[in-house]
Amino acid sequence: MFSLQTIFGKGDKFYGLLEASAESACSSAGALIELLGSPATQQSLDKFKQARRREKDLFGQISEELVNTFVTVLDREDIEALNNALYKIPKVVEKFAERYTLALERIGDVDFISRARMLEQACQVLEQMVGQLRKGMDLDKVKKLNDQLQAIEAEADNQILDLYRDVYANESDPIRYLVKMNLFEILEKAIDRCRDAGNVVYHIVLKNS
Repeated sequence: MFSLQTIFGKGDKFYGLLEASAESACSSAGALIELLGSPATQQSLDKFKQARRREKDLFGQISEELVNTFVTVLDREDIEALNNALYKIPKVVEKFAERYTLALERIGDVDFISRARMLEQACQVLEQMVGQLRKGMDLDKVKKLNDQLQAIEAEADNQILDLYRDVYANESDPIRYLVKMNLFEILEKAIDRCRDAGNVVYHIVLKNS
């Protein structure tokens, strides 16, 4: 006798796909730290393109599985929301990396590594949150992780205000000023994307607990 999962498809495959998507976001953040710590002559965008390509493939696979799978372990709209949120993270990180390498000679010695590390921390917390979906919807644990993610995002906001103050006060080159501001804002956006994805996970667990 066949089970419903055998007839309609194994619903828990979505856990693995979403976990892989969160892992891809972490990989892109790690690649960013590596890029920022490398001499200009050794910098490469290959790892960002790989992470972006992988995320795109996972996004498409999840979308396809939603069409082909009758029974899903989570509500379809929740899977779609989390899929969309995770997909955006490597996209924003790659955008920063591309613009950073183009502008490196122009902007000079600017410390982006501290913020990139905050992005990596946010991605790591998010990866743990996504992993909790498979483990039984522990609301208390997911709330603690989401609080950590919100704290990282709040600290990033505080740091960017300090960076803005420094640029406003000390930057005299208008082109360099615009480039710095643009790069700061892209990094802030990447951390915000992690927060958004964390909010989706928290919503899912809250709804199913």
